[in-house]
Formats: sequence, C-alpha cells, structure tokens
Amino acid sequence: MKTVLIVEDEKMIRQGIRAMIQRSGVPVEVIMECANGEMALDILRSQKVDVMFTDIRMPKMTGVELVQKIQELPEKPLIVAVSGYADFSYAVEMLRMGAREYLLKPVEREKLWEVLRSLEQEISKDRENSRTSKRLGRQQLKYLMLNERITEEEITTMQTEYESEFDLRAYQVCVLNPKDVEVSQEQPYIYLHNIEGDDVYLVPEKNTQLLLKNELAQAYVGVSLLHSGIRELRTAYQEAVAARRRAFCVGRMPVFAQESEKHVPEEFCERGQRLLGAEMKLQRVQLIGTDKTDELVKAWNGLFHAVRNEWIKPSDFVNSMNDFFKETQKTYRNILMEEQEEVKKLKAYYAYPALTDWQAEFMEWILELHEQINSRFDSSKNQQKIKQAIAYIQENYDRDLNMAVVSNHISMNYSLFSALFKEYTGSNFVNYLKGIRMEEAKRLLTETDLRVIEISTKIGYDNEKHFMKIFKASCGVSPSEYRKNVQNDHFFRGGGKSNG
Repeated sequence: MKTVLIVEDEKMIRQGIRAMIQRSGVPVEVIMECANGEMALDILRSQKVDVMFTDIRMPKMTGVELVQKIQELPEKPLIVAVSGYADFSYAVEMLRMGAREYLLKPVEREKLWEVLRSLEQEISKDRENSRTSKRLGRQQLKYLMLNERITEEEITTMQTEYESEFDLRAYQVCVLNPKDVEVSQEQPYIYLHNIEGDDVYLVPEKNTQLLLKNELAQAYVGVSLLHSGIRELRTAYQEAVAARRRAFCVGRMPVFAQESEKHVPEEFCERGQRLLGAEMKLQRVQLIGTDKTDELVKAWNGLFHAVRNEWIKPSDFVNSMNDFFKETQKTYRNILMEEQEEVKKLKAYYAYPALTDWQAEFMEWILELHEQINSRFDSSKNQQKIKQAIAYIQENYDRDLNMAVVSNHISMNYSLFSALFKEYTGSNFVNYLKGIRMEEAKRLLTETDLRVIEISTKIGYDNEKHFMKIFKASCGVSPSEYRKNVQNDHFFRGGGKSNG
C-alpha cells in the first residue's frame, strides 16, 4: 500500500502504531500522523490515503464524526478504529458506518499486523480489479470511437458501466502519431495506444494545456473541441483526427478543431486539382528511371508544396499517394516485390510526425528506385556487359572465379551485376558457374580416361572431395558411378560387345 494515516491525539500511541506498521512486513511508502479529526479531514481532502487508523476520543472532532465526514469524500480510505474497552460501543458504530476493523487499546502488535496484512490483500485485489475494469473500459472506448453503427443500447450500457470509471465530465481528445511510451495509471488522462495508426489521449479540460506543454510539447497533435460524456466521444475523436491530419500536412503543433480552415484562393485550389489529375499522376510514375532526375524531384516537390499550403486536402493527398504506389507496383513489378516492406511503411502516412518527415523518407526511397531502374534498364549497354561476363566465365571456369572477379572484369557495380546477371540468365552467379563446371565434368568423365582428381582440377576445384560432394548433389551419383553408368549404357547400346 502507498499511504497510511494515523489519527491519534496521544503522541506516544501514534509513534507506537507507526513502529508496529514499519515492522509488519507490509510495504508502506508513506506513514502520516495527525492529532485530531479536523487535521485528518484536511489531509483526506487533499490526497489519497489507503488506510487510516483512528482513535475515537479526540479533541475538535471525534473518530465517529470523522468517519461520518469521510462518507462524503469521493475517495475513502479503509478505516481501522482504535478504542479503549469503554468506547467499544462507538467502535461498533464506526464499523456500521464502514470501518473495516477495530483494535482495542493497548494495541497488540500481532493483531495490528494481522489487520494490516488483511487490508493489503484487499487493496491489492481492488487495484487488480480496477486495472482489469479499466482495460475493459479502454477497449469499449476504442470500440465506441471506431464504430459508426453503435446502437443506443450499447451507448447506454457504456454510460452505466464506465462513465464513473473515467473522468469524462468535460474533456478534449488529442490525437498524434504513435509513440512507444510508458504511461502511468495515475496520469490525469486516458491514454489509448495506436488506434488505427494514432495515439489518443482523453484529457480533462483543466489538464489539456498542461499536457500540450509537457508530454506533447513537440508533437504535431490534433485537439478536439470540448465535450462531455461517453455519448460525445466518437464526435470528439473524429474532430481530433481531422485536426491531426491537418497538423501533419501543414507541419504545425498543435492544431485545434475550432480553427477555421485556411482560405485558399481559387487559382491555387485549381492548381492543386491539376496536380491530382490523371496527367500529373502518370507523369510522376513515368519520370522514374529516366535521365530526367531534376524533373522528377521538381514534380514531387510541387505536390508536397501544395499539400503543405492546403491547396490539397489531406484525404486527397493520401488517396493520390495510394494510387501512385499501386501504379508503380504494376509498372515496375519485376523490380518491386509485391509486398515491399519500405512501401508498407510509407503507406502508414500518419505514423510519421509530419509531412516533412514522411517526405524525406519517401524521396530517399523514390530516388533509390529511380537510380535502380535507370541502371537496370539501360538495356543495350548492360546486356552487352552481361554477355561479356558470360563469355569470360565460359573461358575461365577452370580458374578460382567469384562474382567480385567477374564484375570487376566488366567494370560493373557488384550489386547491380548480381541483379542483372540473374535477370539475364535466370540463375544466380554461383549456380550458373556450378552448372558450367558440372557439364564439363560430365563430358570429361564420358570422353576421357582422366582420373577424378584430374577432372576436379581441370574444372576449377582444388579439393577433390569438395568436387565429388558437389557433383553428387548435382547429378545424384558420384563421378565414378556416373562414368560406370555411362560405360554400361554404351555397352548395351553396342549390342553387348566388349574388348577381351
């Protein structure tokens, strides 16, 4: 438990109870003391107390009066009455009003420890139940925010079960890009992580500005209007999402739902629509892989400039980019993998803080794709170089060859050579070289009497055992068995005749 309050006008008894609590084995973070009920009530009004030990007979306010006043507080401690034998009837009255236990003076150490352990179990169970209830409540809040067809009955049920659990009397919703953060259960707001790509905060009105100045100080966040109750939550969420989309595009933090949209002159709106038109969409795809790199960059910068200045709405921008990725995937399907991870990441637009962050990553990706396509589809030069590489391999397969040697021979980037070689031959370099060597090995086994070790050396393998292992994996039999099978085949084809 976190906090215990001892209310007792006799100092020696207070200190004795404190000492017993400290030696009980029950972890207590803070033990507070006060000498009368009035002081205790002030403390209880200002902070949460888990357990309160209170005497009955005290000046200014008795223990019975204190317990009566506590019933009016929103958060009540677990109460243990401490009384002399003569005051037992008052202790019974306090139990009737909600006290959990009573202790007779002089307080016995073992009895106090037993009571404290019992209350600790109750507090732990209540906290676990509260956590479970809040987890379920958060799931219901998510459901309400995302479900446009929620029924009146469902809303009424949520109001009954969760409106008292969460402080939604006067609140605003804040939406921003998802962050990996640890949020304490004690925070004065409800935190919902990664709802459709956004982090969502449900914040009491009095805490909104504080949150924006602290935890969300550097965030491109969208903030809803002021709302009240679970019934208005979906509307508040939609307002905050729209404001967040705008904050992403214009690069401003924060953006409030009540802000009027920027007035954009008609000529700029028309320019924005032209940038979204079929002709410009096609141009942005077709410029990829050409020698017009400057035009490609200019075309994209023009689109992003229009989005930042609100000539283009956030939803239209996202739709346009989705069309672009789809068309690019179709046009360059031999280069782009069907489910390319980089494209998946880029399509999660609002996972980025702002458009400028997304733009930087997108331009890096598209220029890399541009260079890759430009290099790959310079067909006449590249195909000629690959042909040179194949001729070099066929002439030098008996040497210690690897891809680095061959790509250097034709003066081509290693990675580009690897990709183009596979595209041209249908095989990677290692398998292609192995295929040539195995074909030559089979020819030598069939047409010559060379020993296996000699054949191994002739086709580029210094290690005979390594050659035999590769040959068997490739042909299914050892070199000697292959030669024997070929000779037997010749024998039977020749009518069974043999020398000798």
